[in-house]
Amino acid sequence: MALDHHKKESWQKIIALYGKPSVKRSIWQIINTCVPFFLLWYAAYWSLAVSYWLTLVLTCLAAGLLIRIFIIFHDCCHGSFFPNRTANEVLGTLTGILTCCPFYQWRHNHSVHHATSGNLDRGGTGDIWTLTVEEYLALPPLKRLAYRMYRNPLIMFGLGPSYIFLIDYRFNRKGAKMKERLNTYLTNLGIAAIAGLLCWTIGWKAFLLVQGPIFLISGLAGVWLFYVQHQFEGTYFEKDEKWDYVDAALRGSSFYKLPKVLHWFTGNIGFHHIHHLSPRVPNYYLKLAHEENTIFQDVVPVTLLSSLKSLKFRIWDEHRKKLMGFGYIKRYLKAQKEKER
Repeated sequence: MALDHHKKESWQKIIALYGKPSVKRSIWQIINTCVPFFLLWYAAYWSLAVSYWLTLVLTCLAAGLLIRIFIIFHDCCHGSFFPNRTANEVLGTLTGILTCCPFYQWRHNHSVHHATSGNLDRGGTGDIWTLTVEEYLALPPLKRLAYRMYRNPLIMFGLGPSYIFLIDYRFNRKGAKMKERLNTYLTNLGIAAIAGLLCWTIGWKAFLLVQGPIFLISGLAGVWLFYVQHQFEGTYFEKDEKWDYVDAALRGSSFYKLPKVLHWFTGNIGFHHIHHLSPRVPNYYLKLAHEENTIFQDVVPVTLLSSLKSLKFRIWDEHRKKLMGFGYIKRYLKAQKEKER
């Protein structure tokens, strides 16, 4: 249900109370995330001489911390991790090297995503590619095939993370300014330098045996989180003339209700409806904003179990206002033919 006019006027004052970052909390989050990540990485390398099963356990924990590092990077892109802009840019660039994400490029695309999420006429940048039934049917056969392949879970969550983080982010977007281009080159250089140094000191096989699982697990989890935050049962999509920012945040961004330990590893990004209302709220205040204000609790939570339903969603039906599977296309075409008779 959409918020009434009174509530839409009041949410801005409420959310502003949580939009000021705490330097102490931010520094502590860097310490309790980055330090154990590097220690676990070294422990995983050390465990190669003991048992690779032990290595995999340690890399799973390190992958969880890399997701948390990405959330720090994400907050820096929004300028919400530190009060100082330069501090956010420096830390964002450094954490961007660790997560294979160029800071300025990602900040631009993600800002567009926030401004257009759920808008059928303006979306597409930094989003999961989502077509309406009519848009899909209007495509030529090859583009339909491309869309079907893109929305296939094996491709999206299997090949997708490797393509996005290893290939796509290595190139500047069209129209990028010099500062953004240089930042992408710096990020690429930093990634190559770290990988090269580790391959030289411990050997390329050991590097891949440790970093490989960390990258694959964190990449899969990251893409899944982004997917389920907007592709869930009851989500919101509207044409530009009907699109509303607050409705897109509270109805089109999920409250992913996870176990406490997973909320910690994912930097509370499960409170995504709060984040989309105000990207200026640091990750460590998202949960607090949700719990202290009933206005933000009138959303249906997505649980680990219910989120699995999102795997079947492929296409948006504007008439039903629902995400549907590809099997719905045949039923839709049959119904259209019956109407024409």
